[in-house]
Amino acid sequence: MEKIPLTRAGFDKLDAELKHLKSVERPTIIRAISDAREHGDLSENAEYHSAKEKQSFIEGRVKELEGVISLADVIDVSKLSGAIKFGAHVTLVDEDTDKETTYQIVGEYEADIENGRLNMKSPIARALIGKEEGDSVEVRTPGGVKSYEVLTIVFK
Repeated sequence: MEKIPLTRAGFDKLDAELKHLKSVERPTIIRAISDAREHGDLSENAEYHSAKEKQSFIEGRVKELEGVISLADVIDVSKLSGAIKFGAHVTLVDEDTDKETTYQIVGEYEADIENGRLNMKSPIARALIGKEEGDSVEVRTPGGVKSYEVLTIVFK
């Protein structure tokens, strides 16, 4: 199996979610199923079916997180430097609008575009990998080709 690159913060977040699911969510849903069973006929018991559906989701997420954590390759980003690569915090300026944006290049399990964390397999991240400060980058997006200039690269 292929290792899954994660930053320390990403690993810790996934590990905390796994612990929460196992220690809080799982026991809560087991109690909810037990309570719903006491209400009689299960075929028409919406509470029971809802609780079983939630249990299925929780167990699926637990298995997914356990798999990711078992294959995790935690990378200490603070020890990296140089060109853009996994873990880099990159500040770009859109060459058309002069709008500055900062992203961190992360793996798919940490990606969260709304919080500035780009999946390293995304078109923008793939175009940025290997670039240095001052380089121009053209990225094909659904809205057309966008041009960016790399302002800063920070590993923290």
